[in-house]
Amino acid sequence: MTHSTLGSVILAPMEGVIDAAMRARLTDLGGYTRCVTEFVRVSDVLLPERVFHRLCPELLQDARTPSGVPVYVQLLGSNAEALAVNAKRAVSLGALGIDLNFGCPAKTVNNSQGGSILLREPEWVHRIVATVRDAIPAQIPLTVKIRLGYDDASGLHALCRGIWQSGASELAIHARTKFDGYKPPAYWDLVKPVVEEFGASNTIINGEIWTLDDSNEAQLRSGCSHIMLGRGALSSPDLASRIVAGNANTEAMPWRELVKIVHAQFISSDCSSPRHVGNRTKQWLAYLRRSYPESLSLFQRLRTLHSIDEINNAFAAHMQSDLAIAC
Repeated sequence: MTHSTLGSVILAPMEGVIDAAMRARLTDLGGYTRCVTEFVRVSDVLLPERVFHRLCPELLQDARTPSGVPVYVQLLGSNAEALAVNAKRAVSLGALGIDLNFGCPAKTVNNSQGGSILLREPEWVHRIVATVRDAIPAQIPLTVKIRLGYDDASGLHALCRGIWQSGASELAIHARTKFDGYKPPAYWDLVKPVVEEFGASNTIINGEIWTLDDSNEAQLRSGCSHIMLGRGALSSPDLASRIVAGNANTEAMPWRELVKIVHAQFISSDCSSPRHVGNRTKQWLAYLRRSYPESLSLFQRLRTLHSIDEINNAFAAHMQSDLAIAC
């Protein structure tokens, strides 16, 4: 396959999955240009500083992950003025960029007039982008994340034109509609006419990028210079670094090494709530099974466990018995 010219690799926002701890873990493995937070839900009020610090604790560290990767704050809502004042607050707290979410397909989000439901009202989207752009300093990037459309892609061109005219710095397009959800395939080709008119240097392709070949094909078929990784990053944690290396022969991190990282992530970020101990680790293992069949045996060991000691023992048993690693 012909290799495309790669620009940025961006770690996608994934609500309830890619939190600050996971951003730190994944960016430490290399390859990422920047990250985007889980969404800060905005209704009609100015949110207190603690909300931004909870969802983006990196604001206390120059808005960067421990490995130095910039983190943009994502806002989700439908009230343009409220989004604008909260964007100003995020910037005042040190946000390096603001991202607007018009892509989330979740029913609970859409039912409260947030995320992809707004794609049915492109002028509303445009007004939000313009209002937020006017509210924050010109040097602060304003990025926007959308899908192809709500139920089809017929309005994509007009939607994107208005977003650019409203002052967006970059546009990430998840190449599926709201109704497509996350079902394969992603329709990368439908993005290309937009890129041909508005440019590849500020357009990001997202959706169904699981491998280096997927990355190359997504760029070639969409015309985008940049890619965004979400579920692919969780399935193959070193995928970004391998994509940046651009060598199809570069092998993925062995499970024997990765399982130690998964355990470290459990200890650092999945033990604080007694009611939910291990939940995010089990969730991550479900994603890892796509690329690492060996993760199934670990998942089976800790699937029904809910205490820190039990789960630590399950990791030890997996490494010693399943993998014969000395702990």
